[in-house]
Amino acid sequence: METSFEMLLEIFERAALLLTCLFFITRIPRFKEIFQQEQPSVFELSFITAVFCSFAIFATYSGIKVDGSLVNVRIIAIVSGGILFGPWVGIITGIVSGLHRYLIDIGGVTSIPCLITSITAGVISGLISRKVKNSWRWFVGIAAGMFCEILTMLLILVFAHPFSTGVDIVSKIAFPMIAGDVNIGLIVLLIKSVEGEKEFVAAKQAKLALDIANKTMPYFRAINAESLEKICAIIKNEIRADAVAITDKKKILAYVGFGQERYQIGHEIISDLTKTAIKSGEITIRNHIQDQQTPQIQCLLIIPLKERDEVTGTLKIYYKKANKITYSLQTMAIGLAQMISTLMEISRIEEIKEEANKAEWKALQTKINPHFLFNALNAIASTTRRNPDKARKLIMNLSGFMRYNLELADDFIDINKELQQVRDYIEIEKARFGSRLQVEYEIDAVSVLIPSLIIQPLVENAINHGILKVKGPGIVKISVKEAGNKVRISVADTGAGIPEEVIEHVYQDNMPVTQIGLYNVHRRVKLIYGNGLAIRRLNPGTEVYFEVPKVGEYESHYSGRRNTGT
Repeated sequence: METSFEMLLEIFERAALLLTCLFFITRIPRFKEIFQQEQPSVFELSFITAVFCSFAIFATYSGIKVDGSLVNVRIIAIVSGGILFGPWVGIITGIVSGLHRYLIDIGGVTSIPCLITSITAGVISGLISRKVKNSWRWFVGIAAGMFCEILTMLLILVFAHPFSTGVDIVSKIAFPMIAGDVNIGLIVLLIKSVEGEKEFVAAKQAKLALDIANKTMPYFRAINAESLEKICAIIKNEIRADAVAITDKKKILAYVGFGQERYQIGHEIISDLTKTAIKSGEITIRNHIQDQQTPQIQCLLIIPLKERDEVTGTLKIYYKKANKITYSLQTMAIGLAQMISTLMEISRIEEIKEEANKAEWKALQTKINPHFLFNALNAIASTTRRNPDKARKLIMNLSGFMRYNLELADDFIDINKELQQVRDYIEIEKARFGSRLQVEYEIDAVSVLIPSLIIQPLVENAINHGILKVKGPGIVKISVKEAGNKVRISVADTGAGIPEEVIEHVYQDNMPVTQIGLYNVHRRVKLIYGNGLAIRRLNPGTEVYFEVPKVGEYESHYSGRRNTGT
């Protein structure tokens, strides 16, 4: 007859076998993913239940026979399964293994007690999985297992006839059965260590998603066929897929990889799976599929792209080998799809914003043109009576100025052409105001593109609200100077000086409708360059200036904005 200590060692041997089997199962990638998931599917949960039922039944068959009873690790398997995977696994394992234990020894001294405690162990383990903190489950699991074994001993004493038989059995098996339940803690910690690995996997996949997002981000400045194709190519290379596609709700926007020749950009979506994913907004996974167009494709992952909770398209990932859509890949792809959705939405918002800015810019420009024309015609009219020849020359200047504006193909012109327009305007104003107006030029030899009709309104403002507000002659100084990698354009006068409240109105965007000349230029400059006019009070007069990038830097910047819509 084996001693209690010897039976305890055999209990640990069988528990070690259980631990070994679980360890190897958790090393198999597909099974490992099942153990790592927080919410396994019904199929996966059924598989887990079958595993622990098998362990519990095997524990019964491998038990040590002692006077009509079996010293085994069945309770260990039941409690471990319930704690790790929830009530259904624990209860089903308890019922199945308990019934099995009863049926193989109907009428035995311990058959009914084992049935009762097996079911009890399943229920208790399920409660532990729901109510107990994750960090304490291994300890509470050991206590629960010992409680169930103690309950078994008590039930054996109740159901045994004669009572002495029960006492004899309990005296021999109680210690190894109760003490052996420390293995519950070891099993729980083992599986939890596998679950803990998912944090490392998640971090790795998150880094991969961020790397992909960083590499693809420049191509979201313009959402077109070329940029989307490059985005798909980057994703394909990074996740080692065989093909990647992006669609909208009706057609293919980009397709890169195997079968590319069969899926042309702009073709209508023909896959029922894709249509279903778009309609439902749910992720679609197929690890065994055969596409009619590309029969070599075995795996397919379809992730809906959403903007404001509305499906706008899909990200599709293809593999030629089956079972390549792993849990970690799904997690990464979902995060990547969310980032792509966000980047696409931001890109569209920026495009809309750019178009709005452009529309506002155009509107501001049209406000300036009539303003200038009105004042120019007044100057010509006043000159006609005194000096017809001079008036004729001014009319020719104005005619050339307006013709240039009508033929202007771009909103940006060379600064030297803009300055020539300013000179034409000043000649008209000099004819109007005579000796009261003097103009000085300090112009560096620079080549830079600036918005059309941006300097003339500043000169006009300096004359009308500066020079003409004081008695006697005044000076307007027009300066174009290099300032590092920029060019500073300045208009200063020796007039009355701009009031502080007007400066505040300009900066705070609350300028009165009757005083929009200076404000319109400020708004145009701010829309284009990000910073508006700098306005400075002088003694006497006022200086207004702004800075623009030099030709090479600005041309590439502005060209990119026009081409990308950002």
